[in-house]
Amino acid sequence: MALGAWLELIGSGLITGGVYALVALGMNLQYGLMRILNIAHGEFLMVGAYLTWMVHTAVGLSPVLMIPVAFLVLGVAGMAIHFLCFRRLVSTSPNLDIFEARGLMVAFGLMFLVQNLVSWLWGGDLRGYDFLTDPVSVAGAPVAGNKLLVFALALLFSLGMLALLRATLLGKGVRALMQSSVGAQLVGIDTKRLHPMMFGLGLGLSGVAGCLLSMAYTIAPSMGEPYTVTALIVITLGGFGSMGGALLGGLLLGVVEAVGMHYTNPSLKALLSYAVFIAVLLLRPEGLFTRKTRKA
Repeated sequence: MALGAWLELIGSGLITGGVYALVALGMNLQYGLMRILNIAHGEFLMVGAYLTWMVHTAVGLSPVLMIPVAFLVLGVAGMAIHFLCFRRLVSTSPNLDIFEARGLMVAFGLMFLVQNLVSWLWGGDLRGYDFLTDPVSVAGAPVAGNKLLVFALALLFSLGMLALLRATLLGKGVRALMQSSVGAQLVGIDTKRLHPMMFGLGLGLSGVAGCLLSMAYTIAPSMGEPYTVTALIVITLGGFGSMGGALLGGLLLGVVEAVGMHYTNPSLKALLSYAVFIAVLLLRPEGLFTRKTRKA
């Protein structure tokens, strides 16, 4: 296989993996901080994609300009959902295990609610639009301009999220809560304000991911669920609660899928992802990019 073909193959995997990482970062933030396994996460990605498609086709606004709009709309929706649903679960659940179980059931309900609402509003047909479809040469390999932009922006937002968590006072508070909720509250971190803000941030990132996906791919009401499953696989690869691991895991999974489909069959994409998922759970359940904790 020629070097150019390898570069094209790996580049294709990285483009897909960049979106995977962005989706997984938002979902991992919600679980690592609040222990909310939001399996409706992909449905809000789908909402971001439909909002972008609707505004672009209706008034001609550039999809790039829709990125902050999708982020704000989904971010505010996330804070409202946390206030209406998950905040009450915290006060009514006697322990963390029951809270996680109840939260999972609420997320199931949200998933079907959002999916059916979008189907009712816009129908079940595939939607899409043309945007920067001309190829661009990268290291001698042709890449569609829209896909290159999707990767660059997904990587930019992912790195920005990591910088926020590592270099700001807000990020330090989030990381403290991830490590020890009780300890963080003892030093004065207000979970009642931080939790809805971070839940909204997670859904805001899913809205950005949906906006980016609409630039290069067709969209449908059923598109969200596969991205939720993929985000779970990415989080498992990187380690639950590890934001840097989510970024690396997303890029790695994208490349594994691209190479695997090249040597097997494109229809086996899901099979490859699940095989990686099961192998990591069995061989390294703490994730590929986290240190093993030794038992005393």
